[in-house]
Amino acid sequence: MRLLLVEDDNNLIRTLRRDLQKAGYAVDVADNGVDAEYMGDEKIYDIVVLDLGLPERSGLEVLRSWRKSGNTLPVVILTARDSWQERVDGFKAGADDYVGKPFHIEELIARLSALLHRSHQKPAGSIELNRIILNEEQQSVTIRDGETHSLTGTEFRLLRYLILNDGKILSKSRLTEHIYDFDSDKDSNVIEAYIKRLRKILGKECIETRRGQGYIFKAEF
Repeated sequence: MRLLLVEDDNNLIRTLRRDLQKAGYAVDVADNGVDAEYMGDEKIYDIVVLDLGLPERSGLEVLRSWRKSGNTLPVVILTARDSWQERVDGFKAGADDYVGKPFHIEELIARLSALLHRSHQKPAGSIELNRIILNEEQQSVTIRDGETHSLTGTEFRLLRYLILNDGKILSKSRLTEHIYDFDSDKDSNVIEAYIKRLRKILGKECIETRRGQGYIFKAEF
């Protein structure tokens, strides 16, 4: 899944980016409100972590602009822990959740995961579809009544995106957009190789190829 981190504190950016990447996110950064608003409208992100105290344009202004234009991108705002008014203003502007500073990264990651599940109509906790169980914390997949397989970072991001969008036709270009950040080498042909590797683990029937269109993850097979 691809995440937009909107923050202007360089030290916090370095820490959060590293920890979020370890948690299985492709992370891009905007350090001011103008860039954040533009990037958030690009339709390539699955979720946003948004600080409110930004240069050039405040986080609340950015969020209000997104919602006014119909942008429903899930947003977790970062607020001062003792500022209840910021939290209220954020929710009124259209935020989906908040985390108060200072915070533990485990809490932020848990809230991001829960929000992603909710936005895709999936229950909280491990994702279970038919005979497949995806453990997001361990970045592994278990075939029910079978073995557990550890996944590489790219395999995990790809499988999570496929599962959260099960039943939808996903083109190679869309998959590439949502599992790589701006700094990665993006080659849509590599997606085919990762699909083949996932099929070896899960079974060929779980990911269907639609010629000229893309792939479908099948919850029932």
